[in-house]
Amino acid sequence: MTSVSFPVVSVDQPIGSFFVGVLRADALLSICEFDYRRMQFTNGYIDFLGIQRKLNSNRLSEIARYVKTIDACFPTSVVISVDERCAKISDTSVSGVQLLTLNEYEDENDSNLSIPFNAIASIIDGQHRLKGLQEAGKNDFELSVSVFIGVDDATEATVFSIVNLAQTKVNPSLVYDLQALAKHRSPEKTCHDIVVNLDRLDASPFKNKIKRLGVATDGRFGETLSQATVVKGILPYITNDPVGDRDRGKRFAFWEPATAKDFSRRIFYPFFQQNEDVKILQIVVNYFSAVQEKWPIAWHDTGRGNMLNRTNGYNALIRFLRPALLNITGEPRVVAKAEFADLFSKVKLTDSDFNPSNFVPGTSGSTKLFRALVDGTGVVQ
Repeated sequence: MTSVSFPVVSVDQPIGSFFVGVLRADALLSICEFDYRRMQFTNGYIDFLGIQRKLNSNRLSEIARYVKTIDACFPTSVVISVDERCAKISDTSVSGVQLLTLNEYEDENDSNLSIPFNAIASIIDGQHRLKGLQEAGKNDFELSVSVFIGVDDATEATVFSIVNLAQTKVNPSLVYDLQALAKHRSPEKTCHDIVVNLDRLDASPFKNKIKRLGVATDGRFGETLSQATVVKGILPYITNDPVGDRDRGKRFAFWEPATAKDFSRRIFYPFFQQNEDVKILQIVVNYFSAVQEKWPIAWHDTGRGNMLNRTNGYNALIRFLRPALLNITGEPRVVAKAEFADLFSKVKLTDSDFNPSNFVPGTSGSTKLFRALVDGTGVVQ
């Protein structure tokens, strides 16, 4: 191949004009070079070259797996920049639609100025999507593409910054809350439903304590945990592959029966697999009710300085749930509050101990509380 042509429409925005069209992943890969940000020493000076960040192997693997699922979708454009010598725009018979042809460039006087077909375009945004599709063998995956023609390095850098820095990230609690709209079962939807019930049930120690959309609820006080924090604590006990299990739910509505090994790592998976999500809710309520009973003052204290009912404390407690439950039972069943309470009775910590002096903010404080619970109860991790 020495050229590729596809219909485009022109878009005029304050930064300038660009073109939007559709190309298959393999066509894009055939013309794009990956322009990583790097340093180059020239005559004693440092030049910063390139726009893109280095490829993240973990993100590549995640995308490669994602594009094989039934939900695979990339609605936003891959953004590329093309040298004007490699682009030709011509009119079509359809109003507003033009034909963009991208071709290699051969300089008649200096071969060093020539541009080969595989370097026609540089990627401003979308490198991980493209490489992930390539890794998954999804060469026929169609992508919307925004093409900037003849722009300088500064404009490329500006566009990259706008796409990656200026746009507001979606609150993760909102993302989990949107699981309520899903028609099919999935670990995320189950976790969402559990958190909703934890927040509203009178018997729940979390009643009115959870910020459902990650921000304080109007008219409520004492919300110390975000929905995302609570979900992220429960989710690993159901699945070690949320994307794959969600895809299996949509395709087959079936998950493999749990083995003894599965239960030892994913203590809630057997209930999820059997569509017994209410038992997961019962265990969580019983467990944290025992915590509330053991340290009632600290659990209800919403003032600054107390960490038990905040992210740090919750992360330690939910981490301790697995060894605690396995210490009580070796088979999937609902563990009663009294059984958890008997375990916590061995811990010497008092309500006044849950302060920043003993458990500093951050991961280290959470880990220290987890270790205190393990050492105090003598459970095997």
